[in-house]
Amino acid sequence: MDSLIRTETDQIAAIRILLVESPIKMARQQGVGHIKGTVKRVLLQLTSRDGITGWGEAAPWEVFTGTPEAAFAALDVYLRSVVIGWPLSNIRGLTQAMDRVLVGHHEAKLAVEMAMFDILGKRSGLSVAELLGGRVRDRIPLSFSIADPDFAADLDRMHQMVPQGNRIFKVKTGVKPHAEDMAHLEAMRGAFGDGIDLRLDYNQALQPFGALRVLRDVERFAPTFIEQPVPRDALAVMVDFRRALDTPILADESCFEIGDLQEVIRLGAADAISVKLMKVGGMLKGQGLMALADAARIPGYGGTLWEGGIALAAGTQFIAATPGISLGCEFYMPHHVLTEDVLEQRIENCDGHVIVPTGPGLGITITEHSLKDGARQLAEA
Repeated sequence: MDSLIRTETDQIAAIRILLVESPIKMARQQGVGHIKGTVKRVLLQLTSRDGITGWGEAAPWEVFTGTPEAAFAALDVYLRSVVIGWPLSNIRGLTQAMDRVLVGHHEAKLAVEMAMFDILGKRSGLSVAELLGGRVRDRIPLSFSIADPDFAADLDRMHQMVPQGNRIFKVKTGVKPHAEDMAHLEAMRGAFGDGIDLRLDYNQALQPFGALRVLRDVERFAPTFIEQPVPRDALAVMVDFRRALDTPILADESCFEIGDLQEVIRLGAADAISVKLMKVGGMLKGQGLMALADAARIPGYGGTLWEGGIALAAGTQFIAATPGISLGCEFYMPHHVLTEDVLEQRIENCDGHVIVPTGPGLGITITEHSLKDGARQLAEA
């Protein structure tokens, strides 16, 4: 690594790791698990030798990718020694080095990459989107998930959001009885007609046996896509769905990394994919994933777990620089679910779109005051 170090100021000098917890405004219910009360995540601050700071965030979910506590330990115990002293000018080399010393823990590695790009952007005066190759979009259509156990509360939110320009709503289906799902879909189409872009997400809730009958039922509501109806390893069944249904099938849990996407393409198991930075483990890796998807003419959708403003700022920069992610994003957490966030100013939402920050780096500002007021700190290393 010594040969890669160009100047002393090009190195990471310090790493600060925070395990935080934030209250949420509403419960969230979906096929693989439920969230209520609070969410935990890990915040990372890197400081270069010339005093520039960058921020990253790891937001695992225990039923999906891992735990925040494990991400905290991964950064503190295993990755700290790799990151300290690493040259800022070689982010790709650092991603390879982290993969050599630690298997998995994609969220922790993403947090490091995120903070590195934030520093480089601040140093150069460029946004992360520009560092990733340049912007192809400045605003991203926002998808809000209908996942409150109290459907009436979600319907009230829709009545508030639709007049404000929000059009995309993704319904978490398969958790409640099918008849209840059908009634809710009927209510949404009845209230808003074709004025909304309705999408369905089962989060693996259906078992392959009998699933096709359920999906044929919901097709009458003309969803834009049906996301991950069956368990992630049931790719052959998803192939059958594509043949039998008019509605496109989107793979989420079936497509974490580029190897998963290769299998999805080989089998013809999906029409689109959900690209979550927390799954793939980095913006560079995400662009590699989308390069393969682009070659197969498979569009991407910007998915999310339970991220706060730091990670979602990175997500907007990533999508702004990645043409194939054309189906919008579900970066609604900071505005609609978190009661507070660590950013001095939340990323702008306007007319049903997330506005990509234009400032250097991630385009966000965090102070000790906003950090203290925006989340409860559980641990620091």
